[in-house]
Amino acid sequence: MGLALRESIMFVYPEKYDVIIVGAGHAGVEAAIASAKLGCKTLLLTMNLDSIGQMSCNPAIGGLAKGHLVREIDALGGVMGRCADMTGIQFRMLNTRKGPAVQAPRCQSDKKAYQFRLKWQCEQQDNLSVKQEQTARILHSDGTVGGVETILGTRYLSSVVVITTGTFLQGLLHVGESKQSGGRAGDNASNSLSDSLRQLGLSLGRFKTGTPPRILKRSIDFTKTAPQPGDTPPPLFSFWWDELFHMEHSSTTERSKPRNANQFKSCSSVLARIGKQRDCYITHTTRETREFVEANLYRSPLYSGMIKGVGPRYCPSIEDKIVRFRNKEFHQVFLEPEGSETDEFYVNGFSTSFPYEIQVILVRTITGCENAEIIRPAYAVEYDFVYPTQLDSTLQTKVCCGLFLAGQINGTSGYEEAAAQGLVAGINAAMYVKHLTPLILRRDQAYIGVLIDDLVTKGTLEPYRMFTSRCEHRLMLRHDNADLRLSDLGNEVGLLPKADHARFVFKRDKISSEIQRLNQTKIGTHTLAQLLRRPDMEYDKLPGLDASLPETVRKQVETAIKYEGYIARQIAEVEHVKLIELKQIPSTLDYNLVPSLRFEARQKLTKIRPTTIGQATRISGVSPADIGCLIVWLKRGFSTTRIQPQSVEVDEDSCQTDGGEG
Repeated sequence: MGLALRESIMFVYPEKYDVIIVGAGHAGVEAAIASAKLGCKTLLLTMNLDSIGQMSCNPAIGGLAKGHLVREIDALGGVMGRCADMTGIQFRMLNTRKGPAVQAPRCQSDKKAYQFRLKWQCEQQDNLSVKQEQTARILHSDGTVGGVETILGTRYLSSVVVITTGTFLQGLLHVGESKQSGGRAGDNASNSLSDSLRQLGLSLGRFKTGTPPRILKRSIDFTKTAPQPGDTPPPLFSFWWDELFHMEHSSTTERSKPRNANQFKSCSSVLARIGKQRDCYITHTTRETREFVEANLYRSPLYSGMIKGVGPRYCPSIEDKIVRFRNKEFHQVFLEPEGSETDEFYVNGFSTSFPYEIQVILVRTITGCENAEIIRPAYAVEYDFVYPTQLDSTLQTKVCCGLFLAGQINGTSGYEEAAAQGLVAGINAAMYVKHLTPLILRRDQAYIGVLIDDLVTKGTLEPYRMFTSRCEHRLMLRHDNADLRLSDLGNEVGLLPKADHARFVFKRDKISSEIQRLNQTKIGTHTLAQLLRRPDMEYDKLPGLDASLPETVRKQVETAIKYEGYIARQIAEVEHVKLIELKQIPSTLDYNLVPSLRFEARQKLTKIRPTTIGQATRISGVSPADIGCLIVWLKRGFSTTRIQPQSVEVDEDSCQTDGGEG
């Protein structure tokens, strides 16, 4: 009776879409806009239209390695960097005392301005429809996706579905002993979609993350803290800043002039409106903090056994910090504004799931927060994720054609990791619809390539976070040369506007011609390039410099010449392994036919189904001897047997993560 009633009220939406995106967080927005820009009729489904692009945790974009991801997104034609530039209230370049490979931009954002701008971009994007409904299950037939069904009984049909549900799958919020269903505070969880994914044959795990309390500005004693100002001029994310700030210029040369501190005055950015960058503040915990945490540890659901999900290693709660680092007297805390028109401050480095009454006392043990007033309590959230080894390098699932996953559902943490996956999934969704070659970024090509390869090859048993240490080619993959690496590709795919690509080509030609000039021009017995290689020499101090060159060009020239030997060595290493790294493995290969493979290797290769020999070498449990057997088998050209889409079991031993940076 119930089933008959449900079928009778089923409503099939009259318009069929090419691509449906489920979830409108950072991954969903990038996927939806990319798909729509590439000409696909796209639908973005979200439980709450007012939460599109919401920053559930820290209102900041970028940081170490994450800033690389944002600049790569921008170089390919994505939206995160542009939105961050237009809504930032503080901009800084991190690690400036270290080499260029590990420097990275970071922006403190106006939380609501960022969210509203992304919502507006989705609403005005051609080929993109945005609707408020909660997805209940995925429609599929014979191993191919066909659309989605919502809890209202609406069926939306499509050729491709991209799931970007973040922390909402069976989300459970914890504040002390109190538990409630939710993907984040104030928003409902998605409690039926997990079962739909399992029915498709996907294996799911359980992760945990958390967020700190928010406190009122007037209750903070800033005289006890150290101000952390922004950099001048602001180090922006977007390579196409002139387009953002509506500067009218008559030529490409003018567009490439260096940025200056007053550039925001002629645009509609948040920084232009407020007139100056906002400070963040550094403070620290106290001995009282440690003693109070230790005395009340049994009240934390993380240690009482209530929370079962695995938490992030590199963003631990204050409970975890006290327990893991018992010999450390103090822990650094950052007090960061949530926006330009709010007095709400984010207590960075102080996430917790303690009961509210404990939080009230605990926050007041922080230096400068002795009278702090909590206006939003901290909480932890448990949620389901899909083991990412069940995806291929396009982020399409192996069990269902046309079904893509992106963002925290794949086991990552952070807005930037989510947006990077969303962009790739959106592009590849469009390529799937159009029967075109998918976009697969290599490890030597982009941090995005490292991120996705790590996920689909190694898997993860804890929330994955990007670090520079994960990238073996980081000297080549700097944040400042992301456009040189990826903008041609963004143009070929069709996502980067032609005008932006023309500006990039102009910049690239300027860099090339200046390097050539420096190598050919001599002062005395030395070329200008040889002089520039000296440790104490900078381009701006170089005799015979070209002062008319834009700052971005001068910096690229200086880096290219100073690190020429190291970069050449890294390029040679990449070329040396590329022949084996890029050797394709047929998708039809039956590993049971390959002689001499160990049982574990046969099992892992069958589950993960690497597309190249390079990917196979990075699978835990596959030895160099196994790789040798596989290469010999492929060279001999033995026949293969097609493997049909099927349920992929996940063995936790097949998942591993890098040590990263603690």
